[in-house]
Amino acid sequence: MTKSLVTGATGFLGSAVMRCLLAAGHEVRVLVRPASDRRNLENFSVEIVEGDLRNRQSLKAAIRGCDNLFHVAADYRLWVPDPATMYEINVNGTHDLILAAHEGGIQRIVYTSSVATLGLNADGSPANEDTPSDSARILGHYKRSKYQAEQLVKQLTDDHHLPLVIVNPSTPIGPNDVRPTPTGRIVLDTLMGRMPAYVNTGLNIAHVDDIAHGHLLALQHGKPGERYILGGDNMTLLEILQAIDDINGTRRNRFSIPINIMLPMAWLMEKTATFTRTEPRATLDSIHMAKKLMFFSSAKAQRELGYRYRPAVAALEDAVKWFKDNSYCN
Repeated sequence: MTKSLVTGATGFLGSAVMRCLLAAGHEVRVLVRPASDRRNLENFSVEIVEGDLRNRQSLKAAIRGCDNLFHVAADYRLWVPDPATMYEINVNGTHDLILAAHEGGIQRIVYTSSVATLGLNADGSPANEDTPSDSARILGHYKRSKYQAEQLVKQLTDDHHLPLVIVNPSTPIGPNDVRPTPTGRIVLDTLMGRMPAYVNTGLNIAHVDDIAHGHLLALQHGKPGERYILGGDNMTLLEILQAIDDINGTRRNRFSIPINIMLPMAWLMEKTATFTRTEPRATLDSIHMAKKLMFFSSAKAQRELGYRYRPAVAALEDAVKWFKDNSYCN
């Protein structure tokens, strides 16, 4: 039986990858920090190994005896009080894990990057894997750390001829978003009536389980050294909010806020967060990012991996149902 190590399995996307691999008949080992919330692991037959991306010895132990590595874990926050920690995890931790996998004889590696590392088209048309990105224009520590990590992974792959495939998920939506993620908070805030306004931006929405299955397809059919966008439907933020309203049966009237007006509000939220130590609902970087439509195409993954995705509304329906069933809306 194939044995796969999954990092980030306590999180939203990582847990979906774990479930997909189990359904495909893999034996699954998960690398988990000692203090992690383990609700997404409950009732699943997986081998739990405690460790940390900042502890090289724990990574070597976790790799031992595995055939494949799915490195999904990342520090995914739009604001952090100490950015250094994010770079330690997303960049240095990735470097150490990939080298440990190479030294441990791992047969195949799927590295989960992000569409945050890709360029965007000024005209709003969907970007692809070849759309040029300008590292100087990448905003926010999360995006910068993922960009640096992907560049590092590409270099390691070339230097060591690694059997490594990169996947670039867009915006996953669906069940088991226990934290929830920043995008999950948009869904939840909409359900709770906390989204009376919107900015003119757009996202690529995909069901988390479809993105997870894309990881398995990357393992089976991906070409080493290549990267593949795993996405879904492109939607404006207003379309997303209205779709959630329709699912919830509570259509609301909303007004558009110019992005420049949002900037001082985001600045105030960030300043407040430095005292409360809680993640703000909007940041200066996130507002600047919203100036462009973050639309992407999954055509390469569809063509080369056989990737398929369901309509975005199905992802939103599953997310709404899960948040309601798990008392997030009380």
